[in-house]
Amino acid sequence: MSNPWPPLPFAALQPTAQTLQLFSQIVGKVRLAQTPWLNHSWHVTLRVSARGLATPLIPHGAVSFALEFDFVAHDLVICVTDGGERRIPLIGQSVASFYAAVTDALTALKVPAVIDTVPSELPDPVPFTDDTASRVYDPDIATAYWRALVQIERVFSRFRTRFLGKCSPVHLFWGAFDLAVTRFSGRRAPLHPGGVPHLSDAVTREAYSHEVSSAGFWPGGGGVDEPCFYAYAYPTPAGFAEAAVQPAAAYFNTAMGEFLLPYEAVRGATDPDAALTAFLQSTYEAAANLGAWDRASLECDEGQPGIPRPVGE
Repeated sequence: MSNPWPPLPFAALQPTAQTLQLFSQIVGKVRLAQTPWLNHSWHVTLRVSARGLATPLIPHGAVSFALEFDFVAHDLVICVTDGGERRIPLIGQSVASFYAAVTDALTALKVPAVIDTVPSELPDPVPFTDDTASRVYDPDIATAYWRALVQIERVFSRFRTRFLGKCSPVHLFWGAFDLAVTRFSGRRAPLHPGGVPHLSDAVTREAYSHEVSSAGFWPGGGGVDEPCFYAYAYPTPAGFAEAAVQPAAAYFNTAMGEFLLPYEAVRGATDPDAALTAFLQSTYEAAANLGAWDRASLECDEGQPGIPRPVGE
């Protein structure tokens, strides 16, 4: 492909993205129900894979299993370590029918799961069992969205190697349906006020127990009518909104309290990798400098394949 960053027109993307957000919540809640809690909810996330989005292994007694959205064949694939496998088509499903198919498949594979059927982090949620309306799933849009995630994951992962301190994986949170990477200063943060729709305050407060500089990508919505990259800090240091960041297309969204960079500005850049990296680095520097992070001990050169980091005497 001449440009590996595919177009993601908002009007075409949104219906399929909304379907996938709800489908991914069902899959994510299966992992949530059966996996020990890991700090900052890192145990519930999905990872970009060679076919789409996948869970890591989920323990279930003597076996483990995993679920993967296959955006090439357009199935949800469930594999168990005893050799069991089921495929559920993504096309032509309501949320209720997809939920029933996942539940039935897990039972048939002898790895049943009981989950909270109310969607998280969404206004006016409809329980999965009651959401019988027809849902849009455009396979071409789903594949384009995944191919965009492949490029974004690659740049995020390289940016992650520049940090010696505590840093999250590059992973997708199915509540807000965003791919994120988060750096930590190492210091405790003020107690988060909570208030995220249909999410326990205890979960939010544990997620933001320590100071962070976080960046990510999501398909847009909530008044932002285009897919965007975002960056924020918690707690937000004084002057953060006025900080000079790159590239020129980036701006601070006061309503969200975050810097935003349209996906199309990255896709259309002469060097998309450099444009996105500039956004990640400049927004991090704004958070770290204004928040007085110990940058000298937290940062390092970008990692290189096959070369260990040098350690002084």
